[in-house]
Amino acid sequence: MQKLTNYRSLQVFLVFMTVIGMSYALFFLQRYMGLSPCPLCIFQRIGLMVMGAFALIAALFNPKTLGLRLILWLGSLAGIGWATTVAARHVWLQHLPADQVPSCGPGLDYWLDTLPMQQVLKEVFAGSGECATIDWTFMGLSIPEQSLIFFSILLLVHILILWRIFRPVKTLA
Repeated sequence: MQKLTNYRSLQVFLVFMTVIGMSYALFFLQRYMGLSPCPLCIFQRIGLMVMGAFALIAALFNPKTLGLRLILWLGSLAGIGWATTVAARHVWLQHLPADQVPSCGPGLDYWLDTLPMQQVLKEVFAGSGECATIDWTFMGLSIPEQSLIFFSILLLVHILILWRIFRPVKTLA
């Protein structure tokens, strides 16, 4: 059991979960189901990819120094923290009463082409009617609710990784 919860194994797990999450979003939801991602969905994917990139670096190089491990952990935590925050906002938008849902505006592509990045972020987080629409559910959960659960589990894994950074598994020589 200790081998499964050592620093490197947990990082490999995060990389594996990134691949599963991105595959689910791209191949199942987008390609098979034909669902197009809204701006908040895209931002969640970016956070997951950031987490996966830092976890991949940590898994490949397996740094031994506390400082490097903490820097990689913070980068990974920032990515999944971002994704979790965006997913929570998305769930909140979906649960607003119909009369309080923001109106649909231009798409993310238009915003990126015409607005400065700070304004794009403001517009995305304000949400739109597009983000409040529930297109598909599984076991009664919308896609953002599924994402929020998935990202919350990955946040818990980050707590375990932090614990392993400060209390590494003792190997028998």
